[in-house]
Amino acid sequence: MTQPIQVLVVDDHAVVRAGITLLLGREDDIKPVGEAASGHEAIFEARSLKPDVILMDVVMPDGNGLEVIPTLLRERPETKILVLSMQDDPRYVREAFAAGASGYVLKEAADVEVVAAVREVARGGRYVHPELGARLIAAEADAARKADEDPLSDREREVLRLLALGHTNQEIAKQLFISVRTAETHRAHIMQKLRLSSRAELVRYALAHDLLEPSDS
Repeated sequence: MTQPIQVLVVDDHAVVRAGITLLLGREDDIKPVGEAASGHEAIFEARSLKPDVILMDVVMPDGNGLEVIPTLLRERPETKILVLSMQDDPRYVREAFAAGASGYVLKEAADVEVVAAVREVARGGRYVHPELGARLIAAEADAARKADEDPLSDREREVLRLLALGHTNQEIAKQLFISVRTAETHRAHIMQKLRLSSRAELVRYALAHDLLEPSDS
């Protein structure tokens, strides 16, 4: 007989922990093995209980739950982290996966979705609440479009303006309160991003995009 998926529930609200534990305990193939009310407790319990999945809240009394994920994974690399959160901002989803989470589901999700998410990450898959997944894709597409339209950062645009006006790296460094090496690095990145090979091309680009006037910021 296959061993049930062992789950550690981490949330700072006792009622939420109890509800999730009760929900998961109804499933034949899932076994809640413990609870934790903070990130530090989660680390301690994970060491002791060795769960297959940790259901992790984001907002915790001792800090952001996402900050605990790397530590948990160092302690238990084989454990999967499923974030269960009220935060429906795609940025949190991106941060969760960057920290090492395998899934992200909203607390408002239907009971069946939480169970399905636990099963999916336990088998090595990834799970995102469908609506959040769609919004994340849209946000990333919008960011990519903006990057294509204007690949330079605010600082790079300022360096570009000063270069086009004839300033040296040393003068730019002094004006922007950065090191000469940093000014040189910005210049190299600008030339690479814009695929330019000479100062003349750089000046033409600045003129064409009205970058010779100081920015409002």
